[in-house]
Amino acid sequence: MEQGYSDKAYRWNREEYSSKRRFVDIWSFVLTLMFKIWRYNKAWSYPGGITEAKQAARRKAQAIWIKTTFLDLGPTFIKIGQLFSTRADIFSAEYVEELSKLQDRVPAFSYEQVEGIIEQELGKKISVLFQDFEPVPLAAASLGQVHKAILYTGESVVVKVQRPGLKKLFEIDLGILKGIARYFQNHPKWGRGRDWMGIYEECCRILWEEIDYLNEGRNADTFRRNFRIYDWVKVPRVYWRYATSRVITLEYVPGIKVSQYDALDAAGVDRKAIARYGAQAYLHQLLNNGFFHADPHPGNLAVSPDGALIFYDFGMMGTIKSNVREGLMETLFGIAQKDGDRVVKSLVDLGAIAPVEDMGPVRRSVQFMLDNFMDKPFENQSVAAISEDLYELAYDQPFRFPATFTFVMRAFSTLEGVGKGLDPEFNFMEVAQPYAMQLMTDNSSSEGNSFLNELSRQAVQVSSTALGLPRRLEDTLDKIERGDIRLRVRSVETERLIRRQGNIQLGISYALIISGFTIAATILLVSHYIWLASLIGLIAASVSFLLIRLLLRLDRYDRMY
Repeated sequence: MEQGYSDKAYRWNREEYSSKRRFVDIWSFVLTLMFKIWRYNKAWSYPGGITEAKQAARRKAQAIWIKTTFLDLGPTFIKIGQLFSTRADIFSAEYVEELSKLQDRVPAFSYEQVEGIIEQELGKKISVLFQDFEPVPLAAASLGQVHKAILYTGESVVVKVQRPGLKKLFEIDLGILKGIARYFQNHPKWGRGRDWMGIYEECCRILWEEIDYLNEGRNADTFRRNFRIYDWVKVPRVYWRYATSRVITLEYVPGIKVSQYDALDAAGVDRKAIARYGAQAYLHQLLNNGFFHADPHPGNLAVSPDGALIFYDFGMMGTIKSNVREGLMETLFGIAQKDGDRVVKSLVDLGAIAPVEDMGPVRRSVQFMLDNFMDKPFENQSVAAISEDLYELAYDQPFRFPATFTFVMRAFSTLEGVGKGLDPEFNFMEVAQPYAMQLMTDNSSSEGNSFLNELSRQAVQVSSTALGLPRRLEDTLDKIERGDIRLRVRSVETERLIRRQGNIQLGISYALIISGFTIAATILLVSHYIWLASLIGLIAASVSFLLIRLLLRLDRYDRMY
């Protein structure tokens, strides 16, 4: 059993599942987590009193427990945990750090099951399809496992086979998770400012795409075409004759993992060149293709014997709008001018920031970052540091980064870490600088007059604003009619009168209480109940004190206003 897994792990590793058992397991985890979160700020739960160090230790322990429980709950939660590790704008740093360590290596399923799935999907026995097929897998993951094989044409391939019963497990788990997401969405505390249903739908989309091997094959072909002119990038070819939604056959392209530094040195590979290749390949994906690998961790990157960069696993890919170049240009200009409004507008147009009704906190946060974090030269910036600053600003704020943006930032940070491991002097921003300059050059006019360019840009912006004004007014009126816009009007004079009226009513209540208790005390005194009369008289005196203080406060308010 893999280290880090508990004794109850792999209960999900079967072809038939009990929906009731899954319901109990999943909701038990959720309710336990809610209890731990509720207990977090309770001073009595900390021996010796609450301190920041003890809270930090508890957050770390809770993050490790969540990671371990996700491993126990199986493929759905392993993948969701990996997705959540990109959402540092929603979850605190301790949780993101632990979830990013989720390893997708689990025990393999039997060769008999592999034979059954391949025969069911491809319609023929393994001995008919392949000249040789290794029964021991090269690797096993939560979604499937990979076997090396040889076709009758003599070509070496790898066959990726999906885990038995995976679709049924997803259907059960996602059905339960939908109810959990709806509960959190409607929660008075945890639902405020959070689009849990949107996060759930995004997770569903990514999970279903990742277990569709035909989709992965199409992604691999597209990625391969995008790098066909670059000999320093290799992408395995898909053998479509041996591919279905649950089985895919790929070209066998062996290589040394980018994290195996000693092996790279032994093979005579230029580690500095590989570090730059990784950054250049990703910038090419983003800026030239708009189609990028969303999970470029060291396990999906290798180096061929001739020093080329090999990409594996195309189940999780991202796309960027076709106007990315213009949008990035606008963002760069805004950053250079430290214009928060311009940066926010460009990021909204790019889809990097999800627009909300009140964009004030977004603008203030971005302007704060521009004023305080952008003093270093561009080439001296760190992607990881910028990402941390962005997520720190976004955490617990009324705006959220969409999945595409967080995938890009996560990939940038990962590639920067991979690059520094290969070359301690590697700087991602230094590699990106020529691309940024190229963007600015391509968008400049042939005359190169920056003043005229900026003047024309502002003229176009003013004309666009003027032409769009009627539409904006119409949208505003529609929102008012639907009740989407609420106006809050404050009148100091009205508030003073209302406050005075409330105090007068309170004074009348005090006077009635004093009168009633005074009469009662008098009757009791006449009836020779002296001690009881004294007690009621004391209460009346106390209320009289409150009445006098209220009258003095009213007099003070009148003098102030």
